[in-house]
Amino acid sequence: MSNRAKRWRLIVFTRYPQPGETKTRLIPALGEEGAADLQRQMTEHTVRRVRPLTTSAQLHAELRYEGGSEDEMREWLGPALCYRPQGAGDLGMRMRRAFQDSFAAGAERVVVIGSDCPGLRTELLREGFASLARTDLVLGPAGDGGYYLIGLRRSCGELAIPALFSGIAWGSDQVLGETLRIAAAVGLSVVLLDILDDVDRPEDLPIWEREVAGVSGMDRGG
Repeated sequence: MSNRAKRWRLIVFTRYPQPGETKTRLIPALGEEGAADLQRQMTEHTVRRVRPLTTSAQLHAELRYEGGSEDEMREWLGPALCYRPQGAGDLGMRMRRAFQDSFAAGAERVVVIGSDCPGLRTELLREGFASLARTDLVLGPAGDGGYYLIGLRRSCGELAIPALFSGIAWGSDQVLGETLRIAAAVGLSVVLLDILDDVDRPEDLPIWEREVAGVSGMDRGG
C-alpha cells in the first residue's frame, strides 16, 4: 500500500541535534553539547513510541525536521520513517502545512506531536487516532498551557486549519486556551487526552530524569 493510500498519518516534529541550535533554553543548564544530546535522546525516545504504530497498514509515519539534511536524519533514525523539512514560518504555519499536505495526500485522520513530551505513550497515540472517529479535534494538554498532541479529521480539518494555526502566541501558556476558544468559535467538537509535561526549561529536567529512571527500571524487571 502506498503512503498516499494510507488513511491515518502521524507526524513528529523535531530538530536535528546540532549543538547550539537546539534546546537553546536548556543550554545554561546543560551546555550546547548537553542540550543537543538531550534533543537526540528525546527524539529517539519518541520514535520508539511511534514505531509500534508503523506496522499498521492504514498508518503512515512521517518525521518533519529542522536543521540537518534528509540524509543526516535517515542516517540517525533509520529508513523506516518518511522525512520532510518543516519549511518556513512560525510553528503555526509549519503545523498548518503539515496538516494541509496530509489531507491533500488523502489522509482521513492526522495527528501531529513533538519530541518534547517523554510521558507520551504508544497507547495514548492510539487513543488520539481512535478519538477522531467521533470528534473533530483531539488535543493532548501540556502542563505548561500548551499541547503536546493535536489531531484533526479530514471532514472538518480542511476548513478549520486556517483558524486553528493563526493568531496564537506560540510558546506561551495561552496556546491551549486560545486553541479551545477558536475550536468553539468554528464549531468543532473536541476531545482532551491526559495532561502531560513537556521538557523545555531547566526546571523541567526532572521530568526527563524520572522517565529515564522508569524505563531503566522496566528494563531490569523492576
